[in-house]
Amino acid sequence: MAPIISLQPIAHENFTVRLGDDRDIPEIADIDGEASGVYKRHYWDELLLNTTVDEPRIALVAERDSRLLGFIVGVVRAWEFGSEPCGWVFAVSVRSDARETGVASVLLRALSASFRELGVHKVRTMVRRTDHLIMAFFRSQGMMAGPFLELEKDLDE
Repeated sequence: MAPIISLQPIAHENFTVRLGDDRDIPEIADIDGEASGVYKRHYWDELLLNTTVDEPRIALVAERDSRLLGFIVGVVRAWEFGSEPCGWVFAVSVRSDARETGVASVLLRALSASFRELGVHKVRTMVRRTDHLIMAFFRSQGMMAGPFLELEKDLDE
């Protein structure tokens, strides 16, 4: 992962936030697998190591004593439909034994600062309506429904 921002490590009272690097991918995959129930190392390799995508991607990790506690991955992207470039949170996850310690909040603040450094002024994400934990987290961070509505249709009908 090539750094695209100049984030200096951020010391919190119980952990440090820094830019993620290639060596973090196995632990990122483990944390995601713990949270989702699906271990998908190939997905994380593709997302974080793919250099053919021409959009700024940012991976930040929170660690304590050389152990990752959580991560956040974002990208700056302008979608169609008249959307200005904005920061998108692709994924955020924290180990179950590190939840409710501020890890995700600090990661989101650091990612938001990185987005501002890249010239964007809005952050968005997409969440499943039934994922109450992540929905509650994003709402606690001041995020609310935006101007776009996702529509879908099952193609197997």
